[in-house]
Amino acid sequence: MKAQLNGISLSYGDKGNGPAVILLHGFPLTRGMWEPQQQALVQAGFRLVTPDLRGFGESDAPEGPYSMSLFADDIIALLDYLEIDRAVVGGMSMGGYILLNLLERYPERVVASCFITTRSTSDSDAAKAGRLAFLERMKRNGSQTVAELSTATLLAGETLERNPELVRTVYRWMTSLDLRGIEGALHALLDRKDYSALLEYFDLPALVIGADQDSAVQPEDLHILAEGLPNCELCVIPRAGHMVNLEQPEAFNTCLLRFLHRVYASPVPQCP
Repeated sequence: MKAQLNGISLSYGDKGNGPAVILLHGFPLTRGMWEPQQQALVQAGFRLVTPDLRGFGESDAPEGPYSMSLFADDIIALLDYLEIDRAVVGGMSMGGYILLNLLERYPERVVASCFITTRSTSDSDAAKAGRLAFLERMKRNGSQTVAELSTATLLAGETLERNPELVRTVYRWMTSLDLRGIEGALHALLDRKDYSALLEYFDLPALVIGADQDSAVQPEDLHILAEGLPNCELCVIPRAGHMVNLEQPEAFNTCLLRFLHRVYASPVPQCP
């Protein structure tokens, strides 16, 4: 499905009925990464919305640069289009940075938050230099470079060895992306805000999901996030890397559904 929002065509999936859950994919990926969650959430009585962020998947890829605020504005426009007042929002990696922006600027639209293999800090100088180098290589060699450089970071070593079908799928997603979208998102990543000092103000129910073999997000990053949020629980899933929901889908779904049922077992939190 597609909607004309904020001057672009935004592609999205919308399955099921019940309380809305919107899941935001990471960089450089697509909404296809949430396929292992679709049946589990729909059967559990939730409405699952999975957008392709601008620049990714089947959404338009206008010239950048993009920003986390721009991504967040797109999500709010999609919620308005779908007539969803409030939703549980989950974000993986870059999707988590968008979620932080939503919590700062649109807290009244979020019921609860789920941070997946992500962090609250901004890039270090070394990380920024790495992104700029990544951008230059991509401009020279195209999307194949994006896939080659990203696959080993996104997946655990065990996954790379034992699940070649998943490796091929992730690689295919990345090689099909529009380079304008990748470049626009890289600028958004470079310029993103450090939210560590603001976490204490985000007091809605929160879940942080990490993975014990994640080479992109370190354990200390998870603890800064989980300990900084005042109403948060932490779930670290073994034998998985940055794409934990694809590498260990059953464990991931159990963790997420347990949280969702707790959120909706009591009255939905209201914004002040």
